Amino acid sequence: MDWSQYDTFHGDFEKCSLFIVVFGHLGFYLLMFFGFINELLFTPKVATERNREGYAPLYNSFEQLFLRYVYRRVRHCFNRPICSTPAAEVTVKERYTDDYNWTFKFTGTERRCINLGSYNYLGFAEPAGPCADAAAEAARRYGLALASPRAELGSCALHKELEETTARFLGVEAAIVFGMGFATNSLGLPGLLGPGTLALSDENNHVSLILGLRLARAAVRVFRHNDLVHLEQLARAAIAERRWTKIVIVLEGVYSMEGSIVPLQGVVALKKRLGLQLYLDEAHSVGALGAHARGVTDHCGVDPKDVDVLMGTFTKSFGAAGGYIAGSAKLIRWIRAHGHAHTYAHAMSPPMAAQVLAAMRALCTPHGLLRVRKLRDNTHYFRRRLREMGVVTYGHRDSPVVPMMVYAMSNVSATVERLTARGIAVVGVGFPATPLFKSRLRFCMSAAHSREQLDTCLAAIQEVVEELGLQYSRHR
Repeated sequence: MDWSQYDTFHGDFEKCSLFIVVFGHLGFYLLMFFGFINELLFTPKVATERNREGYAPLYNSFEQLFLRYVYRRVRHCFNRPICSTPAAEVTVKERYTDDYNWTFKFTGTERRCINLGSYNYLGFAEPAGPCADAAAEAARRYGLALASPRAELGSCALHKELEETTARFLGVEAAIVFGMGFATNSLGLPGLLGPGTLALSDENNHVSLILGLRLARAAVRVFRHNDLVHLEQLARAAIAERRWTKIVIVLEGVYSMEGSIVPLQGVVALKKRLGLQLYLDEAHSVGALGAHARGVTDHCGVDPKDVDVLMGTFTKSFGAAGGYIAGSAKLIRWIRAHGHAHTYAHAMSPPMAAQVLAAMRALCTPHGLLRVRKLRDNTHYFRRRLREMGVVTYGHRDSPVVPMMVYAMSNVSATVERLTARGIAVVGVGFPATPLFKSRLRFCMSAAHSREQLDTCLAAIQEVVEELGLQYSRHR
């Protein structure tokens, strides 16, 4: 195909210098070496596997060494408890360790921080307002849970209304909702695919997609991230084999670790040209992209009916929990009959359904669409200011996920500690969620952030970047 007629730009991925690569590897291998010596001389204070003859080990030797001597050293920067709604500001519960991060104890104090870590793209995760009021009313009427799967006694009027509203919002015939976003993929794909199906999967797809494909027992071939030329090569080779009942492209709208956006126009053109099918995960893009908040289809100008399966979650842009699959009425009837999540998993909580309904209705009003525009403006401003600092950022300029590369796990720890001390709550990400030497900070933009809050965050980030020497970009 002639790809020059399509927008195939998916984001910026600046490579770091050889100096950073060499010294990053050297530091890591030294740390692992001393960890190995430590393990030989001292018995680790961890649980050990016993009576496991005939069974595969729960952890391989590298994972054990990594968890004990690398991850443990920075463990205080992960899994931090909060005690407030994850709005523009969040209250972090402080803790300390007296045994080198093996265990933690609460100090009894709390720290109020500007929140750059939560998936609250449109600011609907609020302690008060129409969404919170709708959720409270649903809890009073239906309770907090329905104690049953949807296929039994777990359906209520809110579910039906939400499914109809979701289908209208996305511009497709029908939709079905589930109580958990992760399970929407992991339990939905086995009902759609099976032996004899080939999935062409992006190398950076979320683990829920990977697990769903494994449970479906479908054959999987991986193409390079957002590389449409490589995808076309794999697709044509698979068609030439003449042994697959169907070939499905599986990808995401916005990639949560890279901040990149799928070049959807080109993917849909390839799908139509070769007669493929398309499964699109819009967990991070629905609500956050497009002039009407419809997601990456809206952003790329693609008819949503050209996507065979639209999947998304209510966790990010809608401030709730759960997920959906949308598409043709025939597709949704099939999922109701064959999807494990509808038959076996717990139904979506009524307060969550009410929260999503209120947020979705708001996005159909001019005031609600102001949130979408503010998110876009905040994203552009934040990314531009980071580039001016000389740090390496990944992804597309329109993506509300903004990864800042720090490369080493020690830099993750040092950066998170210093930003927290300055009242900025951020998320550090490292192996195994990223490649071993591509650790990063992941900032999540929100329409709830004011420009003053972003300026406060950027000033703190600049101080830390200069202190730690994180200006790795060669485009300064």
